[in-house]
Amino acid sequence: MVEEPASSITVYHHFDAAQSAVWRAWTDPAIVGRWWGSDPDGVVTSAALDVRPGGRFAISFQDSSGDVHTSTGEYLRVEEPTELEFTWSWLSETNPPSRVSVVFATDDTGTRMRFVHELRGGSDHDYADGWRRTFAKLDRVLAE
Repeated sequence: MVEEPASSITVYHHFDAAQSAVWRAWTDPAIVGRWWGSDPDGVVTSAALDVRPGGRFAISFQDSSGDVHTSTGEYLRVEEPTELEFTWSWLSETNPPSRVSVVFATDDTGTRMRFVHELRGGSDHDYADGWRRTFAKLDRVLAE
């Protein structure tokens, strides 16, 4: 059996917010419900997070066209307030789960984030653009 090569997307992002606030934005379902999803006009319809190694998440959002998407996964590593690692799948797809690693670090003006999404064999989704649009929504939530 030949295994397809993995590809990955890395996004470096700076948030003008304390690391504790950024951590909460990733781990509190009420806050996740305000920014998840790449469509700027999309809305989260449900967010369930069990943020611990072995815990699972399921987040559903409706995009501006009315389509509902649900992302699911399992937390593999949780190191508050510096690191999250989890699997990533779409409920509507049969692709093998991918893996996401998020690392946070404080600096003089806020929080630096290194986000890596490892994909097995590529994807039809433009994850790089989608995650950047998603993090722009998170910027707005953290500025409120």
